[in-house]
Amino acid sequence: MKFLVLGSGMMGYALAYDLARSAGTELVTLADIDIERAQSAASRLPIDVVRPVQVDVGDGTSVAALMEGHDAAAGAVSFRYNEQLTDAAIKAHCHWCDLGGNDDVVARQLARHPEAERADVTIIPNCGLAPGLVNILAMRSIEEFDTVRSVRMRVGGLPQHPRPPLNYQITFSVEGLLNEYSGSAEVLRNGKRESREALSELEEIVFPAPFGLMEAFVTTGGASLLPRLLEGKVEELDYKTVRYPGHCGKFRSLLEAGFGSGELVQAGNNVFTERELFLELLRRKLPDRGPDVVLLRVDLEGTKSGRSMGLSYDLIDFYDESANITAMMRMTSFPTSVILQFLAQDMIKGKGVLAPEQCVPLVPLLGGLEERGIRITRKVRHGTG
Repeated sequence: MKFLVLGSGMMGYALAYDLARSAGTELVTLADIDIERAQSAASRLPIDVVRPVQVDVGDGTSVAALMEGHDAAAGAVSFRYNEQLTDAAIKAHCHWCDLGGNDDVVARQLARHPEAERADVTIIPNCGLAPGLVNILAMRSIEEFDTVRSVRMRVGGLPQHPRPPLNYQITFSVEGLLNEYSGSAEVLRNGKRESREALSELEEIVFPAPFGLMEAFVTTGGASLLPRLLEGKVEELDYKTVRYPGHCGKFRSLLEAGFGSGELVQAGNNVFTERELFLELLRRKLPDRGPDVVLLRVDLEGTKSGRSMGLSYDLIDFYDESANITAMMRMTSFPTSVILQFLAQDMIKGKGVLAPEQCVPLVPLLGGLEERGIRITRKVRHGTG
């Protein structure tokens, strides 16, 4: 199998790492606009099937030409490029996955469904952790119930050793972080779709030691299509991000003070938006190194055969010191790698543009993650009715 990975940053590197070590892989083309970065990433991979190349993801013609000859391609670049990369994949007749995360971009990708179907390719945006794995867990689990009252999805990528004041380190792009903390998210309340502002509905949540009491709050993008797909079928559904206590209030104060706005500010001869300056400050001030951890919980409640039933999935995944791969890299890129290999092996039959919760089989996915040392604990609770 031949794979193309666009972007050689943290997530792109982890994707190439996993693909290169997977059985049946002949070639992994690792592409980046910065050829030295792609070469540096490739040199750290112990497998000689990785080939670094230079490409500008903003040049759709060049990307489509590069996609040709590969069984499947994946994007580990900013969500801003995913719409045009979808077009390039359709043009090249190449299966495509990306990490998604922005609902507006995903909606425009889904609008390409007829073109992708005609090209006989499968495009799967939002492959990663959340959106991605968490949505697949929720959607496949719903099939085990007769009726579903609630679906609660809780995910957080965190430093193992938090440092004040925000108790957070950069586990993926700061642009993606601020995207999650801005705007509004869809939830289900009383079976109907409603909107909730990001950084709202703060709650307490407890994880096993050493984490204990944490907080969770609404963020955008994580629920993806689930509210629309499950409206009228599930009473309550929401997605929240997990953080150390106090993080939400501090970050919300910064945004309320205008740090994420589009207002222009002049610095010397240069003009920036306040959001752009804030992003740069986050890059400089937040730590981006150190062991991290991913916490995940998906919990459903409903009925089965006239009895109340609960079903939960829990995961705590740590930084892999031996491979120097963070927990967030593992939990974002490894599910994407497994799904990409499913596409190349024709294990996903649907064509067109599909969300992962619509087409990815759960049992083989969990098996693939188990092989990579990612263990998700499943618990079923039965009541009396």
